[in-house]
Amino acid sequence: MDLKWWQDTVIYQVYPRSFKDGNDDGMGDLPGVTERMPYLAALGVNAIWLSPFYTSPQNDAGYDVADYRDIDPRFGTLADFDHMLKTAHDNDIRIIVDVVPNHTSSDHAWFQAALQASPGSRERERYHFHDVDPSDPDTPPNNWQSIFGGRAWSKTDDGKQWYLHLFDSSQPDLNWDNPEVKAEFESILRFWLDRGVDGFRIDVAHGMVKAPGLPDTGGDGSIEMIGTTQAPFFDQDGVHDIYRSWRPIIDEYDGDRIFVAEAWTDSAERRALYLRPDELHQAFNFDLVLADFQAEAFQTAVDTEIANNSGVGAPCTWVLSNHDVQRHVTRYGDGEVGLARAHAATAFLLGLPGVVYVYQGEELGLNEVLDLPADVRQDPTFHRTGGEQIGRDGCRVPLPWENSGPSLGFGDASGWLPQPEGWGEKSVAAQEDDPNSTLNFYRRAIALRHETRAERSGTVSWLPHSKSDVLAFDNGALVSVTNFGSEAVSIADLMEGREIALSTQAVENGNLPGNAAVWLK
Repeated sequence: MDLKWWQDTVIYQVYPRSFKDGNDDGMGDLPGVTERMPYLAALGVNAIWLSPFYTSPQNDAGYDVADYRDIDPRFGTLADFDHMLKTAHDNDIRIIVDVVPNHTSSDHAWFQAALQASPGSRERERYHFHDVDPSDPDTPPNNWQSIFGGRAWSKTDDGKQWYLHLFDSSQPDLNWDNPEVKAEFESILRFWLDRGVDGFRIDVAHGMVKAPGLPDTGGDGSIEMIGTTQAPFFDQDGVHDIYRSWRPIIDEYDGDRIFVAEAWTDSAERRALYLRPDELHQAFNFDLVLADFQAEAFQTAVDTEIANNSGVGAPCTWVLSNHDVQRHVTRYGDGEVGLARAHAATAFLLGLPGVVYVYQGEELGLNEVLDLPADVRQDPTFHRTGGEQIGRDGCRVPLPWENSGPSLGFGDASGWLPQPEGWGEKSVAAQEDDPNSTLNFYRRAIALRHETRAERSGTVSWLPHSKSDVLAFDNGALVSVTNFGSEAVSIADLMEGREIALSTQAVENGNLPGNAAVWLK
């Protein structure tokens, strides 16, 4: 296949505050990422998606940006960023950074200026401010609810106006009908492109544009971002005008740089609209994040995505976990069963055409940390719902690099979230020399994916099997077989004339164990 790098690749998500602490303050940082670049190179990934590192009060772990052109001191300096970028490029690893265009931090200079200005001013027109109705001062302009719980409107201190925040009250939504907002983000893109980044992951890419008049949404106004429901503040058609204006900017730069959309839509058809040739390059397929470990669900997701993305000439972009969702080991049942299913699902994904994203720690088989004490939790979802929703801290616990130490090699100090008992056995050091470890399974699978790149056809041909729990497909280079059931099944007919190239569990006498996958060549 004659493909560009971003059409068939493996990309690793680094969540900086939890990856590696380079200065022993309990918080991961950019020097820590630089330090561990050889590890990422050995894993075999082609690029890193780096979650936010910008100046921020960290009310939402950096997704509340106060300055889009500088590094938060917790993470380092611009010089640290430049050094990390050069080190990545020296290791043939590209760097994709987050851009957060739906909202700013309430500490951003624009919002602070808006609070000092009067209603109707230029400063307030950059956001969504609306007058308080004196006859009904406690009723906001509409019934929209925050993704993090509670209503999506807060009052200014003088009580005269409301401002919109689809997330935390410290994250006011920008008004993308305002030309200043559009010009500012075009400038931000150029700032980082000029520094040499290889692309942008667009946070809440389906947001930004709100329906005219800000109408009520159905029911009580609540909506989950990790869901499949359209709303007057999500997946509005006007968002595509923004991306059509951004695409010529990135195309000006050499090096084949890209945009990646975090777009939660109600269908694969709607998601594919973001990938038209004059818009974005990749869009995460979240169907498998939402799916059970079940053959029919996986096959439907693959068929639907390939069909719709083929229509716009875009690659499929597969993911099982990220910083916003429960780790898939735990989603699949936790313990030995969850880990076995996670291995099988990963082998399934890495056999597919397109792009695979790996969330830091999944290559170690890390589970979700469900029992974090309330006093250490930082996710605004937890606090805005009074603990009713535990939030996302459990998938953000710092990585274990060593078997022992105050933070298992994350740093020489305790990490910003505590690691659970038993994680020393899952550390990089514990797995490094174990040929049967999750880490070495990932290394083998990624290496084999790269080795067979030229042979793969860019699609899948499903192969029949008598058991409905079994999915088998031919990608042109390998036959991938996954047993989603709990009992062993015979795959002797598929193995005829082929040898095992990779397996997540031992295949004996032509029998593939339950919750297992194998690649045949």
